[in-house]
Amino acid sequence: MTDRPQRAHRDFLVISDFTKSEIDGLFGLAERMRCGEYTSKPLAGKTLGMIFTKSSTRTRVSFEVGAYQLGGHALFLATRDVQLGRGEPVADTARVLSRMVDGIVIRTFAHSEIEELARHADVPVIDGLTDLQHPCQILADLLTVRQHLGTIKDRKIAWIGDGNNMANSWIDAADVLGFELALACPEGYDPDEALFARAKAAGNVTLHRDPRDAVSGAHVVNTDVWASMGQEEEQKIRERAFSGFTVDATLMKLASRDAIFLHCLPAHRGEEVSAEVIDGPQSRVWDEAENRLHIQKAIMAVLMGGERLG
Repeated sequence: MTDRPQRAHRDFLVISDFTKSEIDGLFGLAERMRCGEYTSKPLAGKTLGMIFTKSSTRTRVSFEVGAYQLGGHALFLATRDVQLGRGEPVADTARVLSRMVDGIVIRTFAHSEIEELARHADVPVIDGLTDLQHPCQILADLLTVRQHLGTIKDRKIAWIGDGNNMANSWIDAADVLGFELALACPEGYDPDEALFARAKAAGNVTLHRDPRDAVSGAHVVNTDVWASMGQEEEQKIRERAFSGFTVDATLMKLASRDAIFLHCLPAHRGEEVSAEVIDGPQSRVWDEAENRLHIQKAIMAVLMGGERLG
């Protein structure tokens, strides 16, 4: 048997894999799905392979349920279940899975691993999370902003905390969509230098050391845990470094009157956010979590199901 000819397909590894107009189209499609106006089954007879080297609640459930609702099937592959966990090269896994599934989502540590997977797969590859990027989450967050604030244009978004994968994908989104992004990170916990420099040159992103400067006048205030998965041994060190970076009621008062609070979850109440804020009237975290389902359905419909944008 000879190698199959390479299929024409698109991957979604970072926000900039879609143009601004395409992202707007994804938001519109996701909203139709959320409201029940979209009833097509573009994944009928198709299977999504899901490689998870990091555990998950929202990512796994949203992709599995989303694939089912679009008429397809999702196959969960933990590290212990596949040969990647025993040293099989990523390229070999990509080639094999491409002959059996119609799309791959991967949630892993190194971003280079997903890039390697995408290079050798001839089906769409979707970034479910890496240490560098978390693009599906940011699109879900922006969908939430649109639902509650009407538009992303002319909104100021504040990121408080670690310059982690969430911060990096927020930077990418600001670069593509053109909204104002103010980050507040402690010294030594900055976002990716190259991503930040590119967005800063476009004039959309600023970096602060005082959370109050970032939150002042913001329409969206969002944060994440101080120690992400794989950083648990740094917890005590990070607690000291992030002292003063808790999003509490006092900090939220500096934001716009109609500001909303977002958190990608899981949350540690009393650390990066107070219970008063995350469980309070400005919090939209539960809508945000639900929107993972809708935006990822839109992404799968386009990449795997041939749905057209615009």
